[in-house]
Amino acid sequence: MKTRYIIYTLLALLIAFLIYNKFFSEKAVEGRAAVAGGKKGRGKNGPVSVNVMIVKDTTLNNHIEITGTIDANEKVDLISQTAGNITGIYFTEGTKVKKGQLLVKVYNQDLQSSLQQIQSQIVLAKDIENRNKILLEKEAVSKEEYQTSLASLNSLRAQADVIKAQLTRTEVRAPFSGIIGLRNVSPGGYLSPATSIATLVNINPAKVTFSVPERYLQLIGKGSKVNFTVESSRKNFSATVYAIEPALNSESRTITVRAKAPNPDDLLVAGAFAKINLTLDQIPKAIMVPTQCVIPDLKSSKVYLYKNGIATEQDVKTDIRTDTKIQVIEGLQPGDSLVVSGLIQIRPEVPLKILKVIK
Repeated sequence: MKTRYIIYTLLALLIAFLIYNKFFSEKAVEGRAAVAGGKKGRGKNGPVSVNVMIVKDTTLNNHIEITGTIDANEKVDLISQTAGNITGIYFTEGTKVKKGQLLVKVYNQDLQSSLQQIQSQIVLAKDIENRNKILLEKEAVSKEEYQTSLASLNSLRAQADVIKAQLTRTEVRAPFSGIIGLRNVSPGGYLSPATSIATLVNINPAKVTFSVPERYLQLIGKGSKVNFTVESSRKNFSATVYAIEPALNSESRTITVRAKAPNPDDLLVAGAFAKINLTLDQIPKAIMVPTQCVIPDLKSSKVYLYKNGIATEQDVKTDIRTDTKIQVIEGLQPGDSLVVSGLIQIRPEVPLKILKVIK
């Protein structure tokens, strides 16, 4: 029993000590006095220090940022039209080639021999045709005999044209000027029409392909200018729209647009990601304020104005938002003094002290 009484007594003393330390010690009394003094000073002698901005009209370029892809102006996988062993490779990987330049040659000695044989027969057939033509004029041969010799000559010429076409197919030439990529074949290797020799790319001008939401369809057309950037360069590029897909994408409700951008220095690379800044329209008189000035409310948004030394609450209506600013379309007029700092401490009718005026 005595042990229990001792424990109860110690607990009572501990509780009494904690209560005294919290409410009646010297530190507790000083803390309450400091809080009371602070409230009294703010209420009567402590206006909130703020910066204000003079509201004015400015020109607003309404634009959206969308993503796109850099495409080559022309791109093709080079292949051979005929099969055979490679007898020559006439390009260096990663270099520029001109249209019509010989790139790869396939074995064609058998065709060359056949062509020489036909050409010899053509020479003989031409002599016979000329001789029969003269004899026909002298009525020494019949017309049918002359036509037979002429048909034989034309037949040989046609055979020669076929062989020349076959010879052309043993040569792979550049279909357009551009930069040729890494080759996938070697001299002496067997080349078939299914084998890709290399990729030929023409990237000047470059094509920029992107999609525009349906609501902006009327604001873009052929000849529209777009600006964009790429990760591999700090330069700002511009492009001109030249083609628009005639139908919307039924899933995304966007329309595909393609523009061309000059690329004389080969800074743009096919397949690169493009960040496009598309200017939609220009608003000549718009009120733009810092985003942090607009305080969202349940029903609307509000700002604080400096009027006669005190804070005045003002309801506003907003529209276009940028990275740092927002457009106010109702509630503000040019010349108003908008509070831009100290907003956490401000309440309606609170005295204000201006530290800086931003014009």
